[in-house]
Amino acid sequence: MRRLYEAPAYDTARWPTSHWRASLPAPPERPPLRGFFRCEVAVIGAGYAGLNAALALAGRHGTDVAVLEAGQPGWGASGRNGGFCCLGGARLSHRQIVSRVGAGGARDFRDFQHRAIEHVAELLAEHDIDARQGPVGEVVLAHSRRAYAGLLAEAAELKSLYGETVEILPGAALAERGLLGQGFCGALLEPVGFPIQPLAYAEGLARAAETAGARIFGASPVIALAAEGGSWRLSTPEGTLLARRVLVATNGYSSEDLPAWIGGRTLPAQSAVLVTRKLTAAEKRAQGFTTPLMSYDTRELLHYFRHLPDGRFMFGMRGGSRTTAEAERATALRVRDEFARLFPAWAGVEATSEWSGFVCLTGSRAPFVGQVPGAPGLFAAFGWHGNGVAPASLGGQLAAGLIAGLPTTVPALLRRPPRRFPMPALRRPMLRALYVLRGMADGPLPPAPPR
Repeated sequence: MRRLYEAPAYDTARWPTSHWRASLPAPPERPPLRGFFRCEVAVIGAGYAGLNAALALAGRHGTDVAVLEAGQPGWGASGRNGGFCCLGGARLSHRQIVSRVGAGGARDFRDFQHRAIEHVAELLAEHDIDARQGPVGEVVLAHSRRAYAGLLAEAAELKSLYGETVEILPGAALAERGLLGQGFCGALLEPVGFPIQPLAYAEGLARAAETAGARIFGASPVIALAAEGGSWRLSTPEGTLLARRVLVATNGYSSEDLPAWIGGRTLPAQSAVLVTRKLTAAEKRAQGFTTPLMSYDTRELLHYFRHLPDGRFMFGMRGGSRTTAEAERATALRVRDEFARLFPAWAGVEATSEWSGFVCLTGSRAPFVGQVPGAPGLFAAFGWHGNGVAPASLGGQLAAGLIAGLPTTVPALLRRPPRRFPMPALRRPMLRALYVLRGMADGPLPPAPPR
């Protein structure tokens, strides 16, 4: 297996020290694939896309499905993210999407995003998954006056392109709405989306898929994938699986050669998170950030944050291009520093857990759901650009429909196979350079609070 980052990032024997993992009972360990098995469909990856596909194939279509997971369900990004079930999935502006697939295609993709949020809500209710953590809505906070002007333009664009109405708050209204942070100049409020406990959702999906008849094998990394007589042979360290069709749903944890087609088309990028101890009501008032809504800022190197139901505060950010132990420690220190700069009243509040994981960018800055070109029976679903809770979920279900051979409408933006990054061997150095450039474009962070 060829991976882009250092080995510690892929050590499936070690769970991240996340709040999500610590706050749940230990889930059952799915056993590895041992020996030889056959199935109709093999799914590689037990994250949101893979588990949604397995659930739909086994439950809706009565398909014999086996899921192969290198770790355990939710070990990757699906159990490490910030729990924002929200709009998103691509790294393109509305106008760029229109340019690529036309106004109708842009509306189709926007509809997909809304349906994806509804899809997750329906799954939580249908399968009694206790993962929802807050009210409907999401806040985008402008980090500068220029960014606030951008939010005003965004609101007008949403109205003209999609007929959507959002609320705009000037800087003077932030205190009243519990949205105070250092440097925030205004906000846009989207009336959709909701927060979840991401690992609880992933484990709930795994249980639902198993109840529907899917088999899930943990500790079963696919180390070879080859076409064989109209089927596909998947090899793991202890077993072999022969399947008529295969779905690759490994996202930012993909191997560069499984299949070879995927090589150079993805760029994993780190996202790091901390969760504080429980904050008192007085501490929340002292900072003035009391909203229960999911929130993020307008920086290119964005920060995302929200209050958790038990009183803790979650804060995450992009950045980091190495996954050695030393680099992880440096990233954690930077997360704490930027947390203190944005929320200075909480500068002395200790973090009780810190972790990181990969989001997945593609060379086309858009997700992909479809058949791998030139490989009959091989499908893929990946590239959620840091907003995968909802789109990966619906994307997995759409992939299931394609695999089952049913009429399935996939938005045009998602049907286009992503192009390779230019000079793919230099993706990580290019990412480091991009971080520097975007940091300069974002402007300086607020000053550090006095110690």
